[in-house]
Amino acid sequence: MALSKKPVTGMRDILPEEMQIRDYVIGVIKETYGRFGFTSIETPCMENIANLTNKQGGDNEKLIFKVLKRGEKLNVAQAQEEEDVVDFGMRYDLTVPLVRYYSNNAAQLPSPFKALQIGNVWRADRPQRGRFRQFMQCDIDIFGEPSNLAEIELILATTTTLTKLGFRGFEIRINDRRILKAMAAYSGFPEEAYDNVFITLDKMDKIGLEGVRAELLENGFDGNIVDKYLELYQNLEKAEDGVAYLGEALSGVMEASVTEGLREIIDSVQATKEAGFETVFDPTLVRGMSYYTGTIFEIAIPEFGGSCGGGGRYDAMVGKFTGKEVPACGFSIGFERIILLLTESGFRVPDAPKRVAYLVEKGVEGQALCDVIAKAQEARIQGQQVLVARMNKNKKFQKEQLTAQGYGEFLEFYKEALKN
Repeated sequence: MALSKKPVTGMRDILPEEMQIRDYVIGVIKETYGRFGFTSIETPCMENIANLTNKQGGDNEKLIFKVLKRGEKLNVAQAQEEEDVVDFGMRYDLTVPLVRYYSNNAAQLPSPFKALQIGNVWRADRPQRGRFRQFMQCDIDIFGEPSNLAEIELILATTTTLTKLGFRGFEIRINDRRILKAMAAYSGFPEEAYDNVFITLDKMDKIGLEGVRAELLENGFDGNIVDKYLELYQNLEKAEDGVAYLGEALSGVMEASVTEGLREIIDSVQATKEAGFETVFDPTLVRGMSYYTGTIFEIAIPEFGGSCGGGGRYDAMVGKFTGKEVPACGFSIGFERIILLLTESGFRVPDAPKRVAYLVEKGVEGQALCDVIAKAQEARIQGQQVLVARMNKNKKFQKEQLTAQGYGEFLEFYKEALKN
């Protein structure tokens, strides 16, 4: 079998110029989130397959890279079911591993616990612009805080980070799963049909109100129920305050605290935010993960034309590991999409150290070479980034390559003093 120079489909090599941007962005993320009290943690890239297939991850559970048992444990000939040959899986997000981590280590962690996790995840997805099979996620989560303070802190920390990276004019769209369920209940949909209804509702921005109506009817739902459901959305378009309207309209099927809490989050973020973004109530926001139990939110950056991150509250997930529910809420930045936008815009890392290339002619050896290296060491101590390299025959092309990498000054060292 011939060797291949290309990486596996959906995975990629990252060149130095992009890597510099990635390292810078990670530095901004860690520094900013650290100021909000989030602590860095790490979890393994693989999890027990039972953890990844517990019907919490929505469609992502269909995209797991599964790992075969090893050695004597792998007996393909006698296997009758998948679980006979598979025991691990590559993590498809950071939330499931984090919940397992918290469940295993809660006694050693503070309460509330504010976690920051940056790491690669893997999905057997169809690659496209901004979507890969291996990609980095960046999550912040708060465990043990039942109040809206968790949502407010998560949104402010995330938006502060995006603002520091130069993003402006974006939106934080916010909704609540309890509102979605109350609207479905008010209209008369059976509870077992909610997920199917929400899948259709999630297409509202693409197919419009009439498209949603047509698909719901096509799926066999009663026309009167569908009309009552979509009438809520038509009235929302006319309402001056959508949150207040739904609080009143759904009073018979939903507690007032739901819309009151949502209003508190929106108002608090708007009152204390840094300039550059808006917090918008979006009653069509669904979020795909079935583990969300309350508030949900999403980042919409106009330059990308889609979601660049999101999250929400998932109070019931820890209980699946421990039998005891713990309030939990998280927000994930779309790290790869942000890097894509920065790279395409020609972003340059600010305050980068001065880059100087020392080009040393072949034949400069012994004490003369030591003198060059000593000079480079002194410059490095002074804060410069110094590359010491042998001079190529085609020095002009070599300098062009180094200039493209950010080197703005060149010092040349020859074996004959006259050339110096």
